[in-house]
Amino acid sequence: MMSTQDSGQFERDSAAVLATRLEEARGFIQVVAGPRQVGKTTLVNQALGKGAKPYHYVSADEPELRDAAWLAAQWEQARGLARRDGEAIFAIDEVQKVSGWSETVKRLWDEDGQAGRQLSVVLLGSAPLLMQAGLTESLAGRFEVLPITHWSFDEMHAAFGFDLDQFIFFGGYPGAARLAADWQRWRRYVLDSLIETTISRDVLLLSNVRKPALLRRLFELSCRYSGRILSYNKMLGQLQDAGNTTTLAHYLDLLAGAGMVAGLSKFAGEAVRRRGSSPKLQVLNTALMTALSGLSPEEARVDGTFWGHLVESAIGSHLYAGASRGLYDLFYWRHNNQEVDFVLQRAGTLVAIEVKSGRTTEHQPGLVAFDEAFHPKKVLLVGKGGIEIEDFLRTPPDHWFVSI
Repeated sequence: MMSTQDSGQFERDSAAVLATRLEEARGFIQVVAGPRQVGKTTLVNQALGKGAKPYHYVSADEPELRDAAWLAAQWEQARGLARRDGEAIFAIDEVQKVSGWSETVKRLWDEDGQAGRQLSVVLLGSAPLLMQAGLTESLAGRFEVLPITHWSFDEMHAAFGFDLDQFIFFGGYPGAARLAADWQRWRRYVLDSLIETTISRDVLLLSNVRKPALLRRLFELSCRYSGRILSYNKMLGQLQDAGNTTTLAHYLDLLAGAGMVAGLSKFAGEAVRRRGSSPKLQVLNTALMTALSGLSPEEARVDGTFWGHLVESAIGSHLYAGASRGLYDLFYWRHNNQEVDFVLQRAGTLVAIEVKSGRTTEHQPGLVAFDEAFHPKKVLLVGKGGIEIEDFLRTPPDHWFVSI
């Protein structure tokens, strides 16, 4: 049975981190960035409610045009709170929707610093790649990033009572969890409110995408082949497009920045060779994969091949979340016919991970070969005969760098 707990009552650890940062008034703009529908707005409101400072919260994700003048007017309201009470917080949701937002924020933030105003600023955005461009171009040295990822198995279990199979199928979208009892309704929500909204409003509307149909097909291909290695030329053949591989790599970066799918690089010990490798496609939330498949939970579970790819993708998304928080770098490895599903690297220390999802053979020659070639700190087998999948998904991914 799934819990009926409202996700708004579930507090992620990030809320406490942000609340502490705001109370300490560190003198940096706080940037909360992550995919759509992972609870950024709820998290910020929880953090704001924890403190004693007055705050002004606004959202730029509205049909009306939001421009620099609108942002400046909202900023002035927050300044009024700071003048009245001595200090205040200004939170701006979907800030990347404001035309010229980064230059305006820089100007107003610098004015406050010169005037000695005690105004803390929080920026929220659902297109991290687009936000990053504005931050590095205009706000260098003025911000801290709090990356918000898809919900983990532990979080979905605590908030909604998901068991392992439910998490693997329905993924880590808290807003969709309450619909899981009716999987067809859940699927329509994921397709319409998550996939279509993210692609049309966070990628196509805000990025220079010359071939939107190609980007959409690339997303679908990445979900269908999640966990598999495909060269960009093979992708173009699958997509029946005469475009170039540079365009395809750029589109995959945009989709990764929106928290949808990513291409993992091959571990080779040399950065130049990694960049030129064929990517291993990785869905960042298994809900995207299952919604596009059209399979029911029961049909997915009895399809051994599909379920095996789904399990590996759930583990990959768990590891990718840790990498996106800067805990380590994430790769795959392949040499001839030998392969390792995931390679974690931190400060020269390596962890090799192979997933035994039921579709693999008993022998794991890739792990042996990688161990002999690179001498990782740990070599892990996840699944039958190794670490239980549920235990692995409940373990913080950087734990494997700790000596046992």
